[in-house]
Amino acid sequence: MGRGHMPIGRRERAKQAKRERIMTAARELFAEHGVSGVTTQQIAHRADVAIGTLYLYASTKAELLIMVQNEKFATSIDVGLAAANAAVGQGVLEPVVALIRPVVECLREHTENGRTYLHELVFGDPAEPYRQAGLALADRLEDGITGLLTRDEYIDAADAATLARVITAIIHISTTATVHLPRSDEAVLSDIRDQIHTTLAPHHRAA
Repeated sequence: MGRGHMPIGRRERAKQAKRERIMTAARELFAEHGVSGVTTQQIAHRADVAIGTLYLYASTKAELLIMVQNEKFATSIDVGLAAANAAVGQGVLEPVVALIRPVVECLREHTENGRTYLHELVFGDPAEPYRQAGLALADRLEDGITGLLTRDEYIDAADAATLARVITAIIHISTTATVHLPRSDEAVLSDIRDQIHTTLAPHHRAA
């Protein structure tokens, strides 16, 4: 035999298939009804697995939501980074906005799910594996913003890291605060853009 990857065993294939069914069921039901309108039993039923089997993959409904949202969050960051790279040469503000646009749209795709997801990442157990993965994605977003800010000749590396944390806080508040829920994505993004512009302006005035 060659030295390629060993074939996956039947048991492992069955586990992967169950996980995919659970993820698909959770994704569909959360999209249809929101996290508060879905039970783990409904997810298990749609995935055609026993409730005990579902708990082997995620012990709570919150963990199921995090599993689903992590995939969406990761994709939105990938899209945002590509858009930011395409906007290089337009100053620093436009690439940052290009990066965060798909992230904001992802979090507001279903506002209840997005708000609950961020709440669980911030206030849940950081040692839980799915939350760890979500927090790693948040770090990746922050690192991406930091990298864009360091391209500005007036912002040094230390300030860029601090400003990136400020910008991610702006995103968090703007996508979770109840007062912003009735607003369109474009209105929220415009407000975030203005806040980022104001946050960066002192560095350019000082220069």
